[in-house]
Amino acid sequence: MADPGKLSGQAAVVTGGASGFGEGIVRRFVAEGARVAIADLDLAAARRLADELGSAAVALAVDVSVASQVDAMAAEARARLGPIGIVVNNAGMPQAPGALAEMSEDAFDRLFAVNAKSVYLTSRAFVPAMTEAGGGAILNIASTGGVRPRPNLTWYNASKGWMIAATKAMAIELAPAGIRVNALNPVAGDTPMLATFIGGDTDEARARIVSTIPLGRLSTPADMGAAAAFLCSADAAMITGVALEVDGGRCI
Repeated sequence: MADPGKLSGQAAVVTGGASGFGEGIVRRFVAEGARVAIADLDLAAARRLADELGSAAVALAVDVSVASQVDAMAAEARARLGPIGIVVNNAGMPQAPGALAEMSEDAFDRLFAVNAKSVYLTSRAFVPAMTEAGGGAILNIASTGGVRPRPNLTWYNASKGWMIAATKAMAIELAPAGIRVNALNPVAGDTPMLATFIGGDTDEARARIVSTIPLGRLSTPADMGAAAAFLCSADAAMITGVALEVDGGRCI
């Protein structure tokens, strides 16, 4: 008999699931037996991925910084998949390198709306039903930048430090409800966001980043998918409040 997968029978929502790390998480969750809502600002990309993955995946449109859209997405996810037991807060936006005083107020507000406020909004949308169901798992995609910040990415680093602190606070508050909350801290990854982070995707810029990673490569969507599947599965039943570094040793 084939292994049903460590997430068999689970329904999950992955924000920003149509590309990059989110896509890697969606693919691994489906491979592990979960039914997954790919919630993304780019609905066309989400639909392409859902069509490829078949009946286990559905595409939903959402701007994770807008309360009404998050609430509507959550309602549609429940209507199409049933009770949601796993929420992955992966949607995020990068910051182009620059002096901390030079970011515009509008850019700062958008960065924190997507990288921080979104976690509050999805918590408000999903936690009550998880609590009523007796438990669940929330996974926040943070960054090594929240642990060992690089210069000229100050406000992005700060948003991810916020996410790590939120993860730990959520874990303490939600533990009595049986809801585990963890985070992943990836190093720079081979994703569409890379060019923004490193100021242009060139061989020289990639080599500069890779030189800081002891294992000698960037993180990949598959790396993130594997770690996410573990932390959201029963294999991690005694793990909560952890910010797991998936970084090839970058933070050592």
